[in-house]
Amino acid sequence: MNFSPQEKETFYKLIAARRDVRSGFLADEIPKDVVEKVLQAAHQAPSVGFLQPWNFILISSSETKQKVKKAFLKANKTEAELFSGQRKELYENLKLEGIMEAPLNICVTCDTTKDSSNQLGRSAQENMDVYSTVCAIQNMWLAARVEGVGMGWVSIVHQQEIRTSLKIPENHKIIAYLCLGYVNEFKENPELETKGWNERLELKDLIKYEHWN
Repeated sequence: MNFSPQEKETFYKLIAARRDVRSGFLADEIPKDVVEKVLQAAHQAPSVGFLQPWNFILISSSETKQKVKKAFLKANKTEAELFSGQRKELYENLKLEGIMEAPLNICVTCDTTKDSSNQLGRSAQENMDVYSTVCAIQNMWLAARVEGVGMGWVSIVHQQEIRTSLKIPENHKIIAYLCLGYVNEFKENPELETKGWNERLELKDLIKYEHWN
């Protein structure tokens, strides 16, 4: 399959337009067919040994969301103490999740015991099933963006609290807790960049040739 110049341009435009969305979620429910498209994009990701180790827990009830929100607030309070001065003030003013506001939350897990006899690609690097699941999440992110759905990754929450709240078996590693929903806008630049938390590095400074030095 070959892609036209216009299709190529659209692809790179999509990558540049992807955002980690934490605010501005609308109450509108995401249609089931759109959710399925996003999940199907995830399911088409490459996976080591063709394991497809991922599972997706769809969460829409306020009661379940509230449990995760409580876990976030606890972890967020602890994380804030890692900073001081203006840095801490900036941190406390950042919007870092949209758990309650987003109409749909999705927890993505990786089955670490799936097809244990299939060690193709995992004998030397045992975490490849986890990396495969992360590839699936990136597919989700791009599919959500092209469908006009905002998606944000909530990392400030202890996994054991998610496991307890969602009753996830111990052999399933929690990879991501995601918030999805239509939004009032997609920001032109990443929010952490515009708020002054960090700046985008120059690609040329990250490339090395032949060896590290």
